[in-house]
Amino acid sequence: MVIKTAPTQPFTDQKPGTSGLRKKVTVFQKPHYLENFVQSIFDSLQGYQGQTLVLGGDGRYYNRQAIQTILKMASANGFGRVMVGQGGILSTPATSAIIRKYGTFGGIILSASHNPGGPEGDFGIKYNIDNGGPAPEKVTEAIYARTKEIDSYKILEAPDVNIDTLGETELGEMTVQVIDSVADYTELMQSLFDFDRIRSLITNGQFRMCVDSLHAVTGSYAHKIFEQHLGAPQGTVQNGKPLEDFGGGHPDPNLVYAHDLVEILFGDNAPDFGAASDGDGDRNMILGRNFFVTPSDSLAILAANAKLVPGYSSGLAGIARSMPTSQAPDKVAKHLGIDCYETPTGWKFFGNLLDAGRATLCGEESFGTGSNHIREKDGLWAVLFWLNILAVRQQSVEEIVKEHWRIYGRNYYSRHDYEEVDSDRANTLITNLRSSVPNLKGKKFGAYEVEYGDDFSYTDPIDGSVSQKQGVRIGFTDGSRIVFRLSGTGTQGATLRVYLESYESNLAKQNLDPQEALAELIAIADEIAQIRTLTGMDKPTVIT
Repeated sequence: MVIKTAPTQPFTDQKPGTSGLRKKVTVFQKPHYLENFVQSIFDSLQGYQGQTLVLGGDGRYYNRQAIQTILKMASANGFGRVMVGQGGILSTPATSAIIRKYGTFGGIILSASHNPGGPEGDFGIKYNIDNGGPAPEKVTEAIYARTKEIDSYKILEAPDVNIDTLGETELGEMTVQVIDSVADYTELMQSLFDFDRIRSLITNGQFRMCVDSLHAVTGSYAHKIFEQHLGAPQGTVQNGKPLEDFGGGHPDPNLVYAHDLVEILFGDNAPDFGAASDGDGDRNMILGRNFFVTPSDSLAILAANAKLVPGYSSGLAGIARSMPTSQAPDKVAKHLGIDCYETPTGWKFFGNLLDAGRATLCGEESFGTGSNHIREKDGLWAVLFWLNILAVRQQSVEEIVKEHWRIYGRNYYSRHDYEEVDSDRANTLITNLRSSVPNLKGKKFGAYEVEYGDDFSYTDPIDGSVSQKQGVRIGFTDGSRIVFRLSGTGTQGATLRVYLESYESNLAKQNLDPQEALAELIAIADEIAQIRTLTGMDKPTVIT
């Protein structure tokens, strides 16, 4: 086996987004493209010689080929061991758990999360640091800087490694350890939740549930946890076989793309509980019978009921939410007498708060919820948390949510996504907003008066780092908000996200459809941002 130093030239488009580098599969298949980025990761790190790296992905197309390349490059660059998920499969939360359990140097996750897969679909790669969380901006900026000047990469000339059989193989001077993809994660879940109590609920003959893995990575985990450990009937997990193209579907657990699950939970003879996860397993959607739980409400309800769950029975240190997430968790934090932190979008911003013991539960409105057990959001963890609460309270999902609204009030909330907008048009829209909203204070739009307008800036309370231009906010005197952001998770054009929120404490007005309750704010958002004019779109692509 020979270490080859291959000459290369920089690519100009390898700047990581909020969760790594995501591009079309065809882009990653270009000669040297993947290798350049991987070498740039290694070149930006220090002290990894002889250390252990975790490697896996969500099973999408190009996952297996990329793993073979990365293994050979890791060997050539001096890593001592790589722990790789069997068949190349590791969910994002499982990867974080393994990094933390075994104290590895870091990990590489191959996923484009909720984006479609297949030969014409998307692929992604991101680096996680030794706390198990996504690389912070100082690391991703160093990686990007290296991609702009790289002139060679190292790779071992060797046959491919068998990644389907558990055990160890030598690859040059490095050991490749193929590990059970599910075992360590399952063990962690058993330490946090009351599996006996959940099992009693699931097997009592009266409770029915449905879990949709969308042919993505959580299929293996869901079958093991729900059907084997917790006794759910076979067939409880649907679309449970991970496929390279996710069965032709869009692995995003929302009301549009998880339509099979939605039809079941809103159909005749619906089960009591439904849940879906995304491509790499870090997101979740929670449904009751004929009832949808917004991710913002979910975070608030988990926080309010945390003491019912063994792993959180001693209480919470704090709650953290992304800025666009509704302010429902803030009200729970105030009631509990704990802090609630508002951060930019991107799970990496929660890492410092979790490491410092400032926060216990974290959440983003984009169907991501998690805690200090790992440093990623965690889809199946959220499902188990809900099941544990249901098992203790012996109420329906709808009853629990509506009781929460009676106590804390309801934050009507919705996100409107305009996907694949021409990048120039999207940037013009945001640029116009940045210049205009600071001057809106005091202006009235129908029944709403503007209290403030700004472009959200975040100063990390732990390390003092500053993140600017994190989303344009318009706040109204009654507490309502409109937020505009361009998403960093797509691979084509730009995605404009518009977040709308209003608070309702009157019990008689808490049962409206969110689009009805937010109708005036929706019209104001279009008036201020000129959405239809600048995007050329009459309506959002997705409403959640």
